[in-house]
Amino acid sequence: MTRLRTQVAADLTFRIELPGREPVTGELSGNGSDLTLSVSDPAAFAGGADAASLRWVADELADVGVRLEVTDPAGVALVRIGDVRAPWWQRPFTRSPHLRVAGVRGLLAAGRGRMRDGAGTLPDAGLVPPPSPYPLAPTFLRRPVKRVTTTHDPGRGGRPRLVELPSATVRRSDHPTHWLQQERTTIGSDPGCDLVLPDLAPLHAEVVHDEQDEFVLLAHHVDVRVHGRRVTEQVLRTSSRIELGERQLTFVREEYADHGRPYGGRIGGELGRQRPQPPRPSGPGPRDWAAPGNP
Repeated sequence: MTRLRTQVAADLTFRIELPGREPVTGELSGNGSDLTLSVSDPAAFAGGADAASLRWVADELADVGVRLEVTDPAGVALVRIGDVRAPWWQRPFTRSPHLRVAGVRGLLAAGRGRMRDGAGTLPDAGLVPPPSPYPLAPTFLRRPVKRVTTTHDPGRGGRPRLVELPSATVRRSDHPTHWLQQERTTIGSDPGCDLVLPDLAPLHAEVVHDEQDEFVLLAHHVDVRVHGRRVTEQVLRTSSRIELGERQLTFVREEYADHGRPYGGRIGGELGRQRPQPPRPSGPGPRDWAAPGNP
């Protein structure tokens, strides 16, 4: 499993004004996943009022793989937070696995900070958005898993396309791809067609995107087949093989958006039992699109 590690470039100088106390200044620097925070008052952020905020910062930095080392003006490390592991004997005091005191000076700074009275140095919860209200009924599953229930995607999902198969005029290594980006895609030898293929009738066939998000092949010539069977109108599914004269194309659409694949794809293989999905909302079907000259 790949772990997220955030890359940061920091060069920041700050000054915090505190009522009745000396201002706290500091510098944040670093490049990559390791940052250094040098503060003028090592005990400034070690008070009991800041403990909860400091633990929250440590957890957030750990989630994105960033390590922050806090030092005094002389550059001596006091505490490391974020992507670190605190020893077992420190956790009863820090109450965080991602907050590690670096040495004796860190312990002394923490002790001085705890002995101070008054408000903390870090911003309080007033700047944090209010939490969502609790549900009226008890919630036992804190992170419910949403299962895929349908492939009814009206947004033309799945990157629908036609891929030419190798033939006398198409090399095996080419596989030209024609993206179906229009509501109607005409196919034929006429230069005005959307997909121009030699050796076909001027308008041989067309692919229509209907209101139910299906792609339908409509024949304008007698020599139009799908999987070897002559058709005049056929709803296309992923891997459908279309034969137009000597030309062969495959309709491709990712299975999560193919309405012929229940619940976003096959489960248990091609011959496995597939649980049917709910019917789509009522609307005009493929046969509401009439090809010119066809009944």
